[in-house]
Amino acid sequence: MTSEQNPEYYPKAYDNTKFLHSSHARTIRILAEYLEPQARLRQEKIRGTVVFFGSARALSTTDSMLRLKYAEEQVRITPSKDAEDALRQAEVIHRLSRYHDDAVRLSFLLTKYFQSVPDVRDRHVVCSGGGPGLMEAANRGAKEAGGKTIGLTISLPHEQSNNPHLDPQHTFHFHYFFMRKYWFMYLARALVVFPGGFGTMDELFEVLTLMQTQKVKKKLPIILYGSEYWNEVLNFDAMVKWGVVSQEDLKLIRQFDVPDEAFEYLKRQVDLH
Repeated sequence: MTSEQNPEYYPKAYDNTKFLHSSHARTIRILAEYLEPQARLRQEKIRGTVVFFGSARALSTTDSMLRLKYAEEQVRITPSKDAEDALRQAEVIHRLSRYHDDAVRLSFLLTKYFQSVPDVRDRHVVCSGGGPGLMEAANRGAKEAGGKTIGLTISLPHEQSNNPHLDPQHTFHFHYFFMRKYWFMYLARALVVFPGGFGTMDELFEVLTLMQTQKVKKKLPIILYGSEYWNEVLNFDAMVKWGVVSQEDLKLIRQFDVPDEAFEYLKRQVDLH
């Protein structure tokens, strides 16, 4: 039987899923992660974002308090090393929870503000990595403000994917980290970095490198939110002391601890055209 008699025997290249998922078609898959988001973003008229980065492990104050009380009860009822370890972890998560609530508040304020901007082209939206924790907090605040919000998710083997505050049409799922980072950076009009781990650090330092080397020339205010955390885990002054960055480089960053103050700063700094 020929391919003309049975078209499924030799499918057209763009219908050949075995080929498209093979190493030979990697370039096509990369290109798809550029073109498909571009098409949908244009359809949704999203031209700019305020990007929120932060830990996937943070809980709200309410949820973290419930976890803490449960851990305390377990230590009281059945004391053990495992119960004590769980209590210590719950205490750390509860300490982190204030940033979750602050992210919700800041996202809410920004979304309300951008909705009020007269020119629809300047109605930027809050963007996160689309996962749980501080990413979810960012999308939640925007959703509660009645605005659009987008998530750029990534396929990982051991982490939850989309958070419940994302609509399907505003969710973009990536396989390649570098294509996801491209869309974070390309649309960004500002960056707010909450406490986070390796992934957050990776995203922060990639943006700082692009800004320092002027590979990105647009105005891009960068906030490190939570000075207690950032001053403990990063020592930028030591980097200046050792001569690996300049004092001028540190002007790329501003620190804030109050959502309303961060909002007022961003309102002044974010370009609307």
